[in-house]
Amino acid sequence: MKGPAIRRARCALADEAGFTLLEVLLATLLMTVILAALATVTAQWLPNWNRGIARVQRAERLATGLDRIVADLAVAEQITVNGDARVPLFDGAELSVTFLRTALGPSARPGLEFVRLMEKADAQGLALVRERAPFQPMPTDGQIRFVDQVVLIRAPFRVSFAYAGPDGQWHPTWRGQPQLPDRIRITVRDSASGQVLAVSGAVVPRITAPAECARAKNPAACVTARGQPRQAEKEEQQL
Repeated sequence: MKGPAIRRARCALADEAGFTLLEVLLATLLMTVILAALATVTAQWLPNWNRGIARVQRAERLATGLDRIVADLAVAEQITVNGDARVPLFDGAELSVTFLRTALGPSARPGLEFVRLMEKADAQGLALVRERAPFQPMPTDGQIRFVDQVVLIRAPFRVSFAYAGPDGQWHPTWRGQPQLPDRIRITVRDSASGQVLAVSGAVVPRITAPAECARAKNPAACVTARGQPRQAEKEEQQL
């Protein structure tokens, strides 16, 4: 009697253990549907996420580049390239500007350095590049050998400059002037649409007149046309 009872118990346990083939197929089908739904959602969400991250990174790079441009132009120096030159070194154009400033950087030697901000083309398109060179007295028509190129702003953004003197009128160039511009406008455009972006602004250089003007009785009339004696020199001669 014990043998048949044991066999019946074992058969009952065997019937209850494990999954049937139908249950395995249903589980596989359910898993396939879930994975397909996840793949569809990911395919729609991931590109938008990547585009959002790319926009944030471009905005951060643009902000960093503009901060560097503003910091450089704000400390442009009213200094000539040699003792005989009558005007300070400042060559401003629509897509480039060259000037002198105090040397910047942990490895820079004390003194001045030439800085040029200029739009250039490379394998990735147009970019605004910062270049520098140690300052040393040189002929007025001498060539500056710039080094240490650093990309500040890259497409799809383009940067242009404009310059205003004491009269407040904006000019696309500023060359051969007896003083630095009172304001430098930085215009940022979207290269695809040409739209001017809200991050555009203007910089006020801290020094815009020669040091001898501080001793002049009439600082407003201190700086005259290129090549003419400065008012401060005339007053010193009269004294």
